[in-house]
Amino acid sequence: QVQLVESGGGLVQAGGSLRLSCAASGRTGNMYVVGWFRQAPGKEREFVAHINWSGGITAYADSVKGRLTISRDNAKNAVYLQMNSLKPEDTAVYYCAVDTKAKTIFSGSYHRKVAAYDYWGQGTQVTVSS
Repeated sequence: QVQLVESGGGLVQAGGSLRLSCAASGRTGNMYVVGWFRQAPGKEREFVAHINWSGGITAYADSVKGRLTISRDNAKNAVYLQMNSLKPEDTAVYYCAVDTKAKTIFSGSYHRKVAAYDYWGQGTQVTVSS
């Protein structure tokens, strides 16, 4: 099993920045693909970004491309989401998730879906005021 704990959320004004962290413990050697998702009140959980084991392959939702950056430090068992130029529509609970089954990011939209991931953190709230 893998345990995930997100941190770094908070209240920020539009245009500001936050850096989310996802700390992993347990069977971290199987953290092949890590994703960040978010869920706003009354909406479905949606894909934000994902990264492969080496960190060499990343992908982003169109709504965050150019503003958010995903990265990982396998030595620290951590994954990060640097969030710049935040907008009120970025307000949501942000979750990190891990796929311990697929050793690489599949082509197409597979790893943009909630069902691809088998471990989830409890989430961290990000609120962007206008």
